[in-house]
Amino acid sequence: MSLATLIKAIQDIMRKDVGVDGDAQRISQICWLLFLKIFDDKEQEWELTQSSYRSPLQSRFRWSNWAKDPEGMTGEELIDFVNNDLFPSLKQLATKAGVSAQGRVIGSVFEDAYNYMKSGTLLRQVINTIEEDVDFNSSSDRHLFNDIYEKILADLQSAGNAGEYYTPRAVTQFMVDILDPKLGESILDPACGTAGFLICAVEHVKKQEATTDDRKLLAEHIRGVEKKPLPHMLATTNMMLHDIGIPKIDHRNTLARPLQDYSPRERVDIIITNPPFGGMEEDGIEKNFLAKYRTRETADLFMALIMHLLKRDTGRAAVVLPDGFLFGEGVKTTLKRELLEEFNLHTIVRLPKGVFAPYTSIATNILFFERGGPTKDVWFFEHPYPEGYKSYSRSKPLTIEEFDLEKTWWGGPQRKGRKTTEHAWKISAKDLAARNYDLDCKNPHEVAVELGDPDELMAEYQGITRQLLAAQQALRTELLAALKTTSGETE
Repeated sequence: MSLATLIKAIQDIMRKDVGVDGDAQRISQICWLLFLKIFDDKEQEWELTQSSYRSPLQSRFRWSNWAKDPEGMTGEELIDFVNNDLFPSLKQLATKAGVSAQGRVIGSVFEDAYNYMKSGTLLRQVINTIEEDVDFNSSSDRHLFNDIYEKILADLQSAGNAGEYYTPRAVTQFMVDILDPKLGESILDPACGTAGFLICAVEHVKKQEATTDDRKLLAEHIRGVEKKPLPHMLATTNMMLHDIGIPKIDHRNTLARPLQDYSPRERVDIIITNPPFGGMEEDGIEKNFLAKYRTRETADLFMALIMHLLKRDTGRAAVVLPDGFLFGEGVKTTLKRELLEEFNLHTIVRLPKGVFAPYTSIATNILFFERGGPTKDVWFFEHPYPEGYKSYSRSKPLTIEEFDLEKTWWGGPQRKGRKTTEHAWKISAKDLAARNYDLDCKNPHEVAVELGDPDELMAEYQGITRQLLAAQQALRTELLAALKTTSGETE
């Protein structure tokens, strides 16, 4: 069965259930079922490879013991088991004393999860469909999750909320390639969504690994935070499928922790993220930040946090931000001044509109900066559309190959030999300070379109309008004359 057919078959079954209301609930239902299926497959692997492994689950709560048998529990018995036994047991793992790391992962995934289905017969049909068609211990089926993930995001977009945690794969890959994380470096995404950046970083670092110990080191150093239940569940599942057995994906609001509570040991080498923008935090969150950063605007608070958490001298970051941050004032000005004075804001890649289509049309930028400032010059690179494109779309998305233009120009890790081109230019930090830290700098190499004097344009417009009215009147006169002639001939 193809992926599209599999997901459609599951959703078609769920549509018959009176308890599942809308795409968002159907997707949530699919996700917790897939998580338990995947966790069970991983447990079988751990039991073979780790002699000391002990499951955090009671035997009767393991997928293979209650779900795997197609002739197993169904109807009221199944619904009663899931609602009154399984879910309460999984939820309490989040706070239960002495639980293993794997148990805490399960608890964090299920603490805000729910079973929406009311028909045990239909739930059994869904379980059997998953069990029959997907084996995550198979390498080919394991790769299916990437496609399942994309399909779920597409369905979430239809439900109206995927844009909150979706970054195009090409943007994710480009940012990771430029930051070039190394084995042993700590990597953080404080607003990780479904973990797209972290997965990309995992795959990037894996190319450098040599031993099992290296893989353990990788798992220990990659961390994300996500406050919403559904993307958190997807992120955790996705990390497990990429061989991070105990994903460090915290289920909380990163901004809810006071800035001064972070110790120097919690600073990280790399932060890579696309923080939520355009939203406002709940009252009181801003009190976790110094007075100079206090705002309820989510993206600004994340920037203050990111700057605070980068390691002294060695930390580096890549952050997606909207145009509004570049020209905004108030707290934004404070943040931009500190970026130039205390960091090296070496590059801003200006992305064209439509990169995040169809989720949002807002123009975005990637800010690359590092500790070890102050900034001397900021290089700007305006990413062009491919020839013949006026925008991007779902059928014509941005591709990683397009970023070869930036990579060729970049100048390697030390950014040596950068040159001004039709797409690239630089502005000194001194000049940016004189602009009151307005970073919304337009490409000076663009051919200016001369629109002309407004009075002359209006006069020209009015003249054309008069000519058009005269032509319409002449045509009307000719038509009336022709009709009279025709009428006379008929008589």
